[in-house]
Amino acid sequence: QVRLVESGGGTVQAGGSLRLSCAAADSESGFRTNAVWWYRQAPGKQRDWVARLSSSSIPIYTNSVKGRFTISRDNAKNTVYLQMNSLKPEDTAVYYCNAILGGQPSWGQGTQVTVSS
Repeated sequence: QVRLVESGGGTVQAGGSLRLSCAAADSESGFRTNAVWWYRQAPGKQRDWVARLSSSSIPIYTNSVKGRFTISRDNAKNTVYLQMNSLKPEDTAVYYCNAILGGQPSWGQGTQVTVSS
C-alpha cells in the first residue's frame, strides 16, 4: 500500500528550479506531526538523504544542497515540499519522501529529476 505520493519531478536545465511534493491522505494524521525526509537515488548509487523536516518543522539539509533546497510543510494539505533552486547535473536522481506512518517507515514511489548541463 502506497501511503505517500511524490510529484513534481521533470527535466530542467542547470540553474533551473523544481518543486517536489510529497502528499499523504488526510487520514494519515501522523504525517502532520512526524519528521519527514527527502532522499534521492542516482543510477548505480545508494539512496542518500537530502533534507529532513522535524516534527517541530525544523529543517536540516545535506551539505551539497544547503542554500539551494528548502523543505517545508503545509499541514492543511498534508503535504511536504522540496523547493529546489540552482539545480546542478549532479542533482539528477529519483527523489523519494519518507515518514513513519502507523509506526512503520513509509516510502513513496519516487519522482524523477533530470538536470541537463
